[in-house]
Amino acid sequence: MESIRELFRIGYGPSSSHTMGPRFASTQFYDLYKEASYFHAHLFGSLAATGKGHLTDSAIREVFSKREKKVDIFWFPTETKEFHPNALTLLAFNERGEELGKQTYYSIGGGKIISDDQKEIPLVSTYPQYLTKMDHILAYCHKEGMQLWEIVLKYEDKEILSYIKEIWEVMLSAIHRGLDEEGVLPGGLKLQRKASQFFAQAKDMGGVIGTPARALSYALAVAEENAGGGKIVTAPTCGACGVLPGVLLYMRNQYQLSDQKIYRALLTAGLIGNLVKYNGSISGAEVGCQGEIGVACAMASGAVAQLLGASIHQIEYAAEMGIEHHLGLTCDPMLGLVQIPCIERNALAAMRALDHASYALLSDGRHKVSFDTVIDVMMETGQALPPLYRETSLGGLARHPHK
Repeated sequence: MESIRELFRIGYGPSSSHTMGPRFASTQFYDLYKEASYFHAHLFGSLAATGKGHLTDSAIREVFSKREKKVDIFWFPTETKEFHPNALTLLAFNERGEELGKQTYYSIGGGKIISDDQKEIPLVSTYPQYLTKMDHILAYCHKEGMQLWEIVLKYEDKEILSYIKEIWEVMLSAIHRGLDEEGVLPGGLKLQRKASQFFAQAKDMGGVIGTPARALSYALAVAEENAGGGKIVTAPTCGACGVLPGVLLYMRNQYQLSDQKIYRALLTAGLIGNLVKYNGSISGAEVGCQGEIGVACAMASGAVAQLLGASIHQIEYAAEMGIEHHLGLTCDPMLGLVQIPCIERNALAAMRALDHASYALLSDGRHKVSFDTVIDVMMETGQALPPLYRETSLGGLARHPHK
């Protein structure tokens, strides 16, 4: 299992798999063939089907135009590579049109890319193999008297807390920018930003409805920033990046928590997301939105439970509910944009995370479906979803014209 640095990535929206991944791939490929006169980019499967709405072509062109190189982009939405539905083949040519090199990359979610010559190479593991399942981690923590966040501190490098501090700062900046911004988001949906208005209304509301609504507005702010191409943190993806920061800022303000408490909650959330990424998937193109919003909700649910003083078993229960109650969630973005239904899902998953934490705290942490089991079920369910419900914009809400 890799470092949580591979899960929490700082970048620009709107999509970790469709924007950040292709940008990383293009940069990597250019560095191999700097002497080339021009380039081609072939997009396959989901990467092609919703690439224009996700600004995939813009991200690729930006990389090469900054280096004063031309790139032609070709779309193959009905062709899918076997390894992963998000595939990108880059080719380099000299001035005579002779091919200098070619490489296929797979954008597997969360901004991570794997090239054809890397997919058979074992991952560089930060954590020991016996700690890559939640049940094993819980047993280890029980034996050693440790908390979940301490597992991360034990096996990550010594600079991980500095990195987590930077992650939190970027998350906060995204919230503040999102609350300040107003107007229409880019794309063809003409969708108005709502976070600023919702936050203003939530401040004037009290009680059990009004106060938590602030968490909703924070999550909405980050999701809207992402949709507008702003700077965010994948948690675990761009499309689900608002859930975790939304609930963490709410908890910090509501309970006057120290930054240290927030950093530890981020470590726990990162461990939860990492377990799903390693044993399942966080790619909407592979398993639908359950792998994005569902996992984000699991991360946030576990983080909130910890901040409320939950035991490690209650934290696991809260995280398990985050995925369980999003099982089967489709990825069907209208016009291929990370806006409808993505933005609302961030806000409502933040509210769900607070509920999951409360539910888990009312229990003793014992329950029938384990976190490890629900990951397996999520993968089974995701593979059973027809491709039209997995980030291709061919089915579901994407089929219905917007008003």
